[in-house]
Formats: sequence, C-alpha cells, structure tokens
Amino acid sequence: MVAQTGNGHGKLIKQALDAAGGEARSALAASWRRSMSLYGLDPEDEGRPNTLTDQELREARDALEPMTTAAQDSLDRLFLAVGDTGCCVLLTNAEGVTLERRGAAADDEIFRRWGLWPGAVWSEAVEGTNGIGTALAERRPLTIHRDQHFHTRNTALSCTSHPIYGPTGRLAGLLDVSSCRADATQCVLGLIAAAVADAARAIEAQTFRQAFPQARIVLTDDAAGRNTAALLAVDQDDLVVGATRAARLALAITDDRIANQLAASEVLGVGAVKADLLNAERGAVRRALALSGGNVSAAARALGVSRATLHRKLHRLGLSNAP
Repeated sequence: MVAQTGNGHGKLIKQALDAAGGEARSALAASWRRSMSLYGLDPEDEGRPNTLTDQELREARDALEPMTTAAQDSLDRLFLAVGDTGCCVLLTNAEGVTLERRGAAADDEIFRRWGLWPGAVWSEAVEGTNGIGTALAERRPLTIHRDQHFHTRNTALSCTSHPIYGPTGRLAGLLDVSSCRADATQCVLGLIAAAVADAARAIEAQTFRQAFPQARIVLTDDAAGRNTAALLAVDQDDLVVGATRAARLALAITDDRIANQLAASEVLGVGAVKADLLNAERGAVRRALALSGGNVSAAARALGVSRATLHRKLHRLGLSNAP
C-alpha cells in the first residue's frame, strides 16, 4: 500500500478498486469492495466508533460464557508478551464486539478514543476493512496494517487477529492485538501474529476442556505436531462426544457422526485408543496412590478395586506404590 494523508486514502481505495474492475484479486481488495459496495461505507466517514450500551455489553459477555472466563489467563499472558510494544489485547465475539481488553493505563485515553475498548463494534459491516471484522468475515487469521484499513480514521492502527472456535467447532469470537505504533515492522508483526495464534488455540483448548468436564480429553496425532487445539472428548464407553474445529477438520468429524455414536477407534485407530486408555488408567492409579500417601489398601478402596487387583495393575502399568 501507498502511504496516504487526509482525503487521499479514500481516493486511493477507489482507484485500486477501479483498476481491479469487477475482479477482487486479493482478500484485501475483496474486503474493500464489500465495505464500499455491500455495506455502503464511506472511507472518509469521520464518525465516532459504534459502541454498545453497558447493558448490551453485559449481555454480550454473558452470551459468550464460559469462554470469556476461560480466556482470562491467556489474555494476561499475551499482554505480558506484547504490552511493552505499545499494543493492547482484545477479545471479541463473533459479531466483532469487544468484550475483554488488556492495555497499559498510559494508552487508555487514545485507545478508547479509537474504539479499542470493551463495547466497541468492529464488524466489517460497521468499520469496513479492519483486523477484527475482516478476520471474522474471512474466517482466518490476518493482519490489517495501517492504510490497509478502509476508514481513514483507522489508518494509524495495525491489527493482528485470529478467530476462536467454540467447543462445537463453530466460530465463537476472535483474539486481536492492536497497536498505533508507526514503526511496527513486518518482523514484529510476524512475532505478534505467532503469539496471538498460540493464545487463541490455548483459549479454544481451555474452553473445550471446561465444556466436557466428565470426558477424557484426547490430543490427536495432528495436534501432537502442529495444532494443540485439535482435541477430542471421549466418554467412558470410548465414544467421541465432542471435537474441536481443528480435530473436526483433521479427522473429518461432523455433528452427525458424533450423534450416531462415533467410536474413538474409528478416527484414532485401535492402537491409539489403547495407548490413550492405558495412559488414563496409569494417571488414575498414580493420583489414587498420591492421595493415599502410597498406601495401597487406601488407594484400592478409592479406586473401587481389591488390594490384589491394584497390585496386578501396578505391575502391568510399571508403577510402584510410591506416591
């Protein structure tokens, strides 16, 4: 993009779209076209950020529970990683409404004026091309840097966002890091993008675990190497009762397959299920021993088995009776 000032930004957008004709050759151009033609927005609109009332914000936060609660630690850690670079961290719902924020007090006044604040609406239909709204519209992580924004009033911002999917695999919200630094380099933006992606996956995983508290959570083979949010929830009968979006994509899992009693072995393989069961059993025995201070009789009672049975399990699992 070419640097712009004043009314030049809107003119540059119109020129770029005219040059492209009816074909949008990039996600950015497609978003600009939606902003102008579909939503009827004006790049030079100087209006203030669209913001919910306090009551509307409370309702929006309640609607995204328990994800907003599950996200708190990840938001704190992400801000610790990027806060010194003049950034703030935002968690939004699927409509682009900012629900949670982390930021330095020294930046509060300017960020609030720009709408980087709880209750602000950053959907593409309202703000045009921007890191939050366009990532939600495209359903993929992206960075919108300065004059890539549609509205001239937002061209001082750099916004790096990553969608977050809920326990049923559906789009639930988005994690964003925004900055008003003019000296943000592509290298810095790349590091921020990696940190945002890790935090978004952590929020997905924590929310998923909380959604299936009685199930065994299985990390799929895909997750072991690339995506820690590729998780399955498996019940006591070894049936899949839940799957994150990453696991659904990797293993072709759908709501219908889950509803029709999908066996974990069908998607993971018999060997993987046996190994997972063995690890789960080993963990249960070790916890029982730890809680009983290594007393085998007390551990056996806690597990609901005889002392002799527990001794056999200890031998089979390669465990001693030490806590």
